[in-house]
Amino acid sequence: MPDPAFALLVFFALAVLCAVIFWPGGGIAHRLRRIARLSERVRMEDVLKQLYKLEYDRLPATADSVAGGVQISRAQAIRLLQRLEEKKLLSGNGARFRLTESGRAQALHIVRTHRLWERFLADRTATPPEDWHGQAETREHLLSAADADDLASALGHPVYDPHGDPIPTAEGEMPARAGVPFSSLQPGERGLITHLEDEPEEIYRELVGLGLGLMTAVERLDGNAGRVRFRSGEERFEISSALARNVTVEPSTEVVGAGPSRTLAEVQPGDSATVVGIAPGCRGPARRRLLDLGVVPGTVIHARMRSAAGDPVAYDIRGALVALRHEQAAHIRVDMHGEVEKKAS
Repeated sequence: MPDPAFALLVFFALAVLCAVIFWPGGGIAHRLRRIARLSERVRMEDVLKQLYKLEYDRLPATADSVAGGVQISRAQAIRLLQRLEEKKLLSGNGARFRLTESGRAQALHIVRTHRLWERFLADRTATPPEDWHGQAETREHLLSAADADDLASALGHPVYDPHGDPIPTAEGEMPARAGVPFSSLQPGERGLITHLEDEPEEIYRELVGLGLGLMTAVERLDGNAGRVRFRSGEERFEISSALARNVTVEPSTEVVGAGPSRTLAEVQPGDSATVVGIAPGCRGPARRRLLDLGVVPGTVIHARMRSAAGDPVAYDIRGALVALRHEQAAHIRVDMHGEVEKKAS
């Protein structure tokens, strides 16, 4: 005959286990269902974002193109597309799909949140550039529309993310993305980098490793077929045409700094220079401070005086006298003209 005390102990143990698993609102089963629902929502939002990307790039939206973009199986893509069609967030026409008005609005919210997070990571943290996209992919599903508006306000309502992609407004308006593939420039033509494609990660990592960044001035040079040779400042590069197609530039005959360039740290008191850009290696709060001071391409900076110790140096930036240390000034790429003017006189 079983021991009554042992049987009672087993009964209570089973009761506690059942409570832990099935307790309404807090049990393991509830949490697992919640995680499953969250994962399902995330996957559907990823599909909406991919459909918008295909629409923006004027590419056909099919089960295969969605599966490839979201990195899921074709069967999973079809199931998610069916769910979204049931929710009236997209409509199907044969093998192709298109977003409805409500589906496009939801997709734009995800795109907006993702790019705002990337802007935040670039401007306010020391997160490496190659990690911006991955972290934003996770965080983009966590913000409501009101939260995204608060984040945009805290960042000063940026128009572009750190890769040069336009950020949708709260009203769903998308700024235009200008420029042409770098590979389309002819030898001798110059331009400013306006976009670096951040997918796949390996390609972006290679571009960042070259020291390329937004507003970097470049000039294409002669090269062999299938290769793109160019220079930026003092450095010369050679990359494949395939890699160059991931770089977008705004062609201009007025671009300065594509040839040999210098930094603000080299500008002597009494001289002035025009900002070409900020070095890609300057990130986070340091970059944000320079931008807040008005250190953007085209700004003329006058070196006024050097401290008794030689560092920092006082610069006139847009009418304000600002002290910058050598390592800060070395991040600012400039086109020298003070020395040229002195020689000419």
